[in-house]
Amino acid sequence: MKIVYFTHSLASCWNHGNAHFLRGVLRELALRGHDVVALEPWHGWSLANLLADHGVEGLEPFRTAYPELQARAYTPEDDCAALIGDADLVVVHEWNEPGLVTAIGQLRKRGGRFNLLFHDTHHRAVSDPKAIRAFNLSGYDGVLAFGEALAEVYRRWGWGDRIWTWHEAADTLLFRPPAGAGHRDGLVWIGNWGDGERTQELTDFLFAPTRAAQLPLDVYGVRYPEAARRTLARYHARYHGWAANARVPEIFARHLATVHVPRRYYATILPGIPTIRVFEALACGIPLVSAPWEDSENLFRPGTDFLVARDGAEMAGHLRMLKEEPAVRAALIASGLETIRARHSCAHRADELLGIVQSLAPSAEFARKSA
Repeated sequence: MKIVYFTHSLASCWNHGNAHFLRGVLRELALRGHDVVALEPWHGWSLANLLADHGVEGLEPFRTAYPELQARAYTPEDDCAALIGDADLVVVHEWNEPGLVTAIGQLRKRGGRFNLLFHDTHHRAVSDPKAIRAFNLSGYDGVLAFGEALAEVYRRWGWGDRIWTWHEAADTLLFRPPAGAGHRDGLVWIGNWGDGERTQELTDFLFAPTRAAQLPLDVYGVRYPEAARRTLARYHARYHGWAANARVPEIFARHLATVHVPRRYYATILPGIPTIRVFEALACGIPLVSAPWEDSENLFRPGTDFLVARDGAEMAGHLRMLKEEPAVRAALIASGLETIRARHSCAHRADELLGIVQSLAPSAEFARKSA
């Protein structure tokens, strides 16, 4: 089967977390023999920032880790029909221009011989619904939503049984426990500062508890304004800037534990949607403690796969325990890996996607192509 995915960027993961999952699931499909290509706008926002900060060398971790993947750039002048070609499946991410989303849908309505899905991995459906409702999705066969709470929003908008919950997952070919038992020390947090969606939560559940537990803290990410860097300095956190996602497993391998601090929308209005770092951390075998977050879809086993802190004092207590008790760390590592390997790898998500598309086109020809 030929699969074309319109993304914001495959090559750049600078403030573009969906690239993590996209790389893993497209590689899984490619390794199964499917013809897979990702199309991204020439010099898109994420790629432009990556190149400005790190030059072309910033692309090397992706190229080295994912030699199987194709990333093709297009310009506004390129013809959509030519870009799609003879694709059997086209998936369009919500971080694309509305004009492009509409144009692809119109091709489908005019008899395009491909299945067409819209992929939503953001909270804008509730935080800025006008932005999502501005997309003309009338030509789309359905929507992939990265959480059941988000899928329910689309059902209220009339999508009925044409909406599927398709969670992110860990690329277990890349995110896996280290081969040896090297030295581990301190806490690590990998995440972007963002737009004030968890500023207070980071202080309450990361900076202050880590200092109270007397653990060194390493922080990686982008979009940290001067005020944020002053906060890091006040809590003696070491800020390292952007880390290529392909290098995250080696960063995890140097640390005792990590923390999940969900953005406010995923802790309140859209419960049950974890950051992809939860999947990746558990796949790497690093103990994790989460700030308050409702696992409403039973993706994990809170308290077994990871610890949950109700407030900053409990977070500090959990971190002290992890620092002092190797047996607790070992138990969390084993449980987290078990859950990822059983339910949450990119191989699982590739299976789910192929099943969704087969339900849309259950022909013998499709069955042959997707086998």
